[in-house]
Amino acid sequence: MEDIFDRLAKQLHAKNETLSAEEARTWVELLWEDFESTRAKAGRTYEGKDVTENIVMHWIEQYGAHLHHIASNYPKYKDKFKRES
Repeated sequence: MEDIFDRLAKQLHAKNETLSAEEARTWVELLWEDFESTRAKAGRTYEGKDVTENIVMHWIEQYGAHLHHIASNYPKYKDKFKRES
């Protein structure tokens, strides 16, 4: 899992250089956790880390350049990041 998280964090950091490497890693972990917990709450069966990885990669491509704006607007994420956006 560490390899997957590191690779995704590097991909996100390349997409959004406003984020530090540590912030990119935090975002990857948050996106991963949110996707898996949302699926579980919806009663979906676990389809494996490959499915989650593909979804997180898609989100990075679609929204990665703007994630630094989200942290300041959502209390759920605000405490995870110590920056002023």
